[in-house]
Amino acid sequence: MCQHPLHGFIAGLPKCEHHVHLEGCLTPELIFQLAARNGVTLPKDDPAFTSISTLAERYDRFTSLDDFLHYYFAGMAVLQKESDFADLAWAYFQKAHSDGVHHAEVFFDPQVHQDRGIPYETIVTGFSEGCKRAERELGLSTRLILCFLRHLPVESANELYKTFLASGDYEKGTIHGLGWSSSEVGPPKDMFREIYASARDQGIPLTAHAGEEGDSTYISTAMELGATRIDHGINLIQDPELMARCARENVLMTVCPVSNVKLQCVKSVAEVPIRKFLEAGVKFSINSDDPAYFGAYILDNYCAVQEAHNLSILEWRIVAENSVQESWISNERKAELLERIEAHVKNFL
Repeated sequence: MCQHPLHGFIAGLPKCEHHVHLEGCLTPELIFQLAARNGVTLPKDDPAFTSISTLAERYDRFTSLDDFLHYYFAGMAVLQKESDFADLAWAYFQKAHSDGVHHAEVFFDPQVHQDRGIPYETIVTGFSEGCKRAERELGLSTRLILCFLRHLPVESANELYKTFLASGDYEKGTIHGLGWSSSEVGPPKDMFREIYASARDQGIPLTAHAGEEGDSTYISTAMELGATRIDHGINLIQDPELMARCARENVLMTVCPVSNVKLQCVKSVAEVPIRKFLEAGVKFSINSDDPAYFGAYILDNYCAVQEAHNLSILEWRIVAENSVQESWISNERKAELLERIEAHVKNFL
């Protein structure tokens, strides 16, 4: 944790997290625990999977997004039953709550699990149970966002989308929006055009990973397809006109500072355009992305930003309030969270 004089304020500041992958919360400890519970054999040809410590050490040496994704997808093999998915979500929510998160919008990646033979219903029910438990026992509000994976064929996403529509999970309030993630550079920028057009016509909220490794045109393409939120988005600064448009249209960037460093998109958190976004009026939230793999949950990311950019209390209030205002929650819940932020700020001012 940071030693900054404002650490107490930052730790207690009510937070919203919009960019965290539940599968990215699989710690080495939980991977080995679930592997033993479910009789899953971890990869024997990779020395990283020899022990908890060797796997944790390997997580410190990711060379790229694709290098990380290799371990990210390998770890998922331990998730077999509803209870596994529920336990994973619960582990994240407990940590998030201790870091001051009051509202969390979390991603999950059904295609990888389905390819392993895990039914869609098992995945959704398990993660949904974790969300309900967090709301019931921790007082969080939660939103579950289904992600399509760009490294897989679009036909796979089409089949998942059909399953999602048939399930009625959006209408039932089980799944609250759709996104895309995984390898950014390489696949067609608009590969989910038809899916997004259909979802947009039905009023389903849309987000998209863009502008992390890819340039600003990945962001503009995602917005063209209907995304009203951009995950990562740090390369927005390459296009001043697009940046002005995002500010004007309240397009939220869900920035993940430590992730950007770990995946070598930037050399340090100081290069993440926090102040440029503030100066341009671009709304953003600060998030953990895949905290078990990057060794940094949301408070660690807040602290890293503070150490690199030295925000004032009033600047943190802007970040916190924007995070609430662009969350996919009711106006009543927004008002409640904004009141908590204001009370916290007044205590420190």
